[in-house]
Parts: sequence; C-alpha cells; structure tokens
Amino acid sequence: MEVLTVKDVVKTFAISEKQRKALGISERRKRAVDGVSFTARSGEVFGLIGPNGAGKTTTMRVLATMIKPDSGDALYNDVSCVKNPEKVRSELAFLTTDLRLDMKATPRQMFDFFSELYHIPVDVASERKEALFEKFGINEFADSIISKLSQGQRQKVSLVISVLHDPKFIIFDEPTNGLDIIAAREVRNFIMDMKAEGKCVIISTHLFDLVEKVCDRAAMIMDGKIVVNDTLENLTNGKSLEDAFYDIYVDMKGGKA
Repeated sequence: MEVLTVKDVVKTFAISEKQRKALGISERRKRAVDGVSFTARSGEVFGLIGPNGAGKTTTMRVLATMIKPDSGDALYNDVSCVKNPEKVRSELAFLTTDLRLDMKATPRQMFDFFSELYHIPVDVASERKEALFEKFGINEFADSIISKLSQGQRQKVSLVISVLHDPKFIIFDEPTNGLDIIAAREVRNFIMDMKAEGKCVIISTHLFDLVEKVCDRAAMIMDGKIVVNDTLENLTNGKSLEDAFYDIYVDMKGGKA
C-alpha cells in the first residue's frame, strides 16, 4: 500500500510593506501553513478543502517539492520530500492550473519530450502514449499546435503528461478550475480511474460538489490549520458537504459568517 504521511508542515512568507498596509497588519511574515498533518493512502481520494487564502495551494506545493517547508515533512512511503525530493518526484504527479505547455509544440511532441526527461524507454513510452491518447481522445489533435487547442483539450494534454511516468501518487491543485462541464467531467473520471488503479490521489479545491463526487475522506483547512479531517460520511452527517463545512466555518469564526 502506498502511503503519504504529512507531518506538522509549517510554511511562512515575508509580507511586503505594501501588503501590510493593505491588510492593516504589522507582522512582517505570514504563516500560510501552520502545522498541517494528514495521511492519504492508495486506492482512495483525499480532499483538502477551504476558502481562498486558507493555505491549500501552499500545502500542495510543499507536497510536490516545489517549495520547502520551514519545518515538518511529507513522507512518501517513508521517503522524505525534504531530504530526498528527486526520489519523491519520480513517483509523483502534480497537476495545477499553472502548468505551462509549449504553445508552439504538439501534444505528441510534448509527450515525447517529457518521456525522455523521465528516461522512459522508447518502447514503454510508445505503449503509454498509445493507451493515454486513446483514453483521452487526444489522437484527433495529437499533431495540432497546442496554441490552437481549446482549454479542455490542453487540460487533457496536461493530464496525460502529468502521469506518463506511471506515478504512485497524484496531486491535483484545483483540478477543474476554469473548465467547462464536459472537460470537468473528464477530469473527475480521470481522478476515479487513478483511484481504481490503486493510486494515492490528493486534491485541493474550494468546490464542494467535486469533493462529494470523488473523495473518500476530506480535511478542511482554515488560516493554515486543519480544523477537521474525516470520512465524507462522518463529515456530512446527513447534511450537504457545503452546509457541514459552513457550520464549521461559522463555529471557527465565533458564530460570524
């Protein structure tokens, strides 16, 4: 079983004088992530949900080894993302709306480039490309310039590139942001396929309906801290997920929305 164990992750950022004035605060540093801990396992989808600015994306970037935490760690099957980020990256897929594709390249060229980057043997890469392009319907635009593709088509290409090295762990930051209904559904289907294949999938989102449709467990993050972490059934307790989290939010704010 693949296990991701997040232990007491803390990350702070410097706040500029302009930002301090705008926020009306005197502190020179902001603690974006404040002791975040949770565990995610293979064959399940774990959701990190919270309002804008809660610390979701910073947490995801730490897990993806894009930034180092001030303290704490994330262990991928006991491999530290702090001490051994190269090993973690070889078993990890990180998809974000910030992923940049070469607009002058084609999907086929991008796939081949990243296959070489991951040192995947040519025959293995060819088999994966055939399977993934067929699965996502990319063959019909595989040789088109990416700049001419729709946002949904580009998202498909990003998904395929993110998993071409057959990672054990999948991290998605706001995976359906800005997508139309069809593209968003395909992303949800992809997440469920990864779960069915025994991958460990972690998503961050502010969309309650996405969590309800794909997640087995979820945690709510507020002001950089995990305030609740449980199964969807226990979290909702007969309510909608939105209502359940709203009640938690109001309670955390002292009865004020």
